[in-house]
Amino acid sequence: MTTRRLVLSRSAAIVGAASTGLLLPEIVRAQSAKVRVGFMLPYTGTFAQLGVAIENGVRMAIAEQGGKLGGRDIEWFKVDDESEPSKGVENASKLVQRDKVDVLIGTVHSGVQMGIQKVARDSGVLNLIPNAGVHAATRALCAPNVFRTSFSNSQPTLALGEAMVKRGHKKAVWITWKYAAGDEAFEGFKESYTKAGGTIVKELGLPFPNVEFQALLTEIASLKPDAVACFFAGGGAAKFIRDYAAAGLKGKIPLYGSGFLTEGVLDAAGPAADGIITTMHYSDSLDTPRNKQFRTAYATQFKMQPDVYSVQGYDTGLLLAQGAAAVKGDLSNKAALYKAMEGAVIDSPRGKWSMSKSHNPVQDIYLREVKNRENVVIGTAAKALADSGAGCKMG
Repeated sequence: MTTRRLVLSRSAAIVGAASTGLLLPEIVRAQSAKVRVGFMLPYTGTFAQLGVAIENGVRMAIAEQGGKLGGRDIEWFKVDDESEPSKGVENASKLVQRDKVDVLIGTVHSGVQMGIQKVARDSGVLNLIPNAGVHAATRALCAPNVFRTSFSNSQPTLALGEAMVKRGHKKAVWITWKYAAGDEAFEGFKESYTKAGGTIVKELGLPFPNVEFQALLTEIASLKPDAVACFFAGGGAAKFIRDYAAAGLKGKIPLYGSGFLTEGVLDAAGPAADGIITTMHYSDSLDTPRNKQFRTAYATQFKMQPDVYSVQGYDTGLLLAQGAAAVKGDLSNKAALYKAMEGAVIDSPRGKWSMSKSHNPVQDIYLREVKNRENVVIGTAAKALADSGAGCKMG
């Protein structure tokens, strides 16, 4: 309530100033103050490079819009969230209470996002999520001031089931780490695969981040499914891909997955990854002028190749710039700001996308095949796919 009371008293001061002829300087002063933008991202540990890619993308998008938000200069703040959920509330509070940010951009890790979500809902600060796919953020715990520019955990796999059945794979084994992201990815796969007429013969899991896959791979071999579908990411995904091939399954039982299986791990996985098919809302190889222009500009500016995380950061910057422009930099005009962001169409390197009612991207999901250490787009698995937003009540 403190924030609201502060806004009300400030409005009262402006109304009072109007009667004494002081209105103009007051408004000019308020508008000339810098917009305070806070990054709460992982800058150390396993996800450090993801945090950097996201920040690069945000800054690049805003630089392309003239380096300002609605005509106002920007002051940047940064907190390393260390991908540590137990520090989520504390770190988000630093940005909101100590640094008094107008916008909090974060984060990667779904557990940390739950802390940000609490602070955003309690304080009313604008939160833009550039990665974390946790369902609650745009379902049961959705909020008018929280917008996601990436995906929900079940979105990529919601496009996977039908693609597999179309390719003749009627019986599948599902395997993942048993944690929130794995469970939520399974939800999307189960819904799409069974709806398309497929049968899941077995669900296999192991604790996160365990990478002892051998016993489960032996079980897959004995089950002889038409195909295997999975959710893994990062170093564990690279090991799973290599172990799958080493167990003699590659070439016998086709491997499918959420796109994160082959994102950023193809050098580590090597030839074992060839032929894996995934579904994802972006691919480096998207053959569009928009994607080529983005990739060239990013590589030139940062001396590294962009990835899906860079794109999500970039789109976060585009969304924020559109919202700020609509309210001419007055981010305290929350109703108009949110309305503009809800109605935004983002001209992204991944293809144009819009915002769902629960503030999650409605986007195309691509079918990709690994060929020579590249995720090559071989088709579109789903057009304008939306997360269900189940349980979301804005208010």
